[in-house]
Amino acid sequence: MLESTPVRGYVAVTDRDWYRFLRDRPDLDEVNFWQPGGNRRFGALSPGEPFLFKLHYPDNAIVGGGFFTHASLLHARLAWDAFDQKNGAASYPEMCRRIARYRHTMVDPRAQYTIGCIILQEPFFFRERDWIPAPVDFSPNIVQGKTYDLQSVVGRQTWEAVLERYRFAGKSASAEPAAPVEGRIVPVWQRLGQGAFRVLITDTYERKCAVTREKALPVLEAAHIQPVTEGGPHSLKNGLLLRSDIHTLFDLGYVTISSHLRFRVSRRLKADFDNGEHYYQLNDSVIWVPSDTERRPNSELLEWHADTKFLG
Repeated sequence: MLESTPVRGYVAVTDRDWYRFLRDRPDLDEVNFWQPGGNRRFGALSPGEPFLFKLHYPDNAIVGGGFFTHASLLHARLAWDAFDQKNGAASYPEMCRRIARYRHTMVDPRAQYTIGCIILQEPFFFRERDWIPAPVDFSPNIVQGKTYDLQSVVGRQTWEAVLERYRFAGKSASAEPAAPVEGRIVPVWQRLGQGAFRVLITDTYERKCAVTREKALPVLEAAHIQPVTEGGPHSLKNGLLLRSDIHTLFDLGYVTISSHLRFRVSRRLKADFDNGEHYYQLNDSVIWVPSDTERRPNSELLEWHADTKFLG
C-alpha cells in the first residue's frame, strides 16, 4: 500500500480501565478495541487510517490511538483466544464481567457474547500530562465515537496535536510505532499481528474451511502456509482457513495445496497410520479461495510448502 496522508480519522469513546491496562504494557503491536453491544460492524475507516481513544467525561481527553486494520463481529471467547490481554483485560472472566456491566446484565458463564472487534496496529498511549483535550465539537451525548475529516479545521488540529506528542513528548508514549506517524497509511496487509492475522483470515475465507467448507467456527483455524518460525509472515497471502484436523496434517506435511489450488494428500498418511480414507476422498479437489486475487494465497508460498514440508 502506498504511503499517503490519511483522509479520515475516528475518535472513539473508551474508559480508564481499558486505557490504563494497555498503557502499562510495552511493545504492543496490536490491540482489539471491542464494543460490548456486538450488533453492528464498524465501518467508518479504511485500513491504515488513525483511530483515536477518548476517555469518558469528565476526563474527556484523547489518550492514544492506533491504525485501523479490520473490523469484525466475534464471540468474546474467540476474540480472547486471538488477542488475549491485548483485549485490555487481565483474563477472559474479567472481560466477560465488563461486557455484562456495559450491557447492564448479570454475568452468565455459559453465554456466548458477540462483540464488535476493531483491530488496530501500532497502538500508542499517552501519559496523563500529554492528554489532548477532546475536539471542540465532540458532544457529551456521543456514546461510541465520531468520524473526522482530517483536512477540516477541527480534524487537522486534532491530528496535528497527536503528531506533536510524538515529536516532542519523548517517553510520554508507552508504545511507540515502529515508524514515524506523520500521516502515512500503514501497509496493514503486509505485516499483521498474530491476532489480526487470525481474525482477518477467518473473515476473508467467509468463516469456512478452504478444503472441506466446514462452517463450525470453533474448529476453524488460521493456518500459516510458511510457518513464522521458518520465516513466514503474518500476512493475508500467507494464510488459509482450515478445519483443525486439516491444519494439523498441513503443518506436519501429510497434506498440501498446490499452486493451482488443488488439495493433495500424501501416501505417507496411509503408510504411517493405516487410515485416512476421508482425506483421500478430498485428494485433488479444488479449494475455495476469495474472489479478490489480492487476498488469495501466494503461489510461491504454496510451492514452498509443497517442496519443503509435503511428505509426497
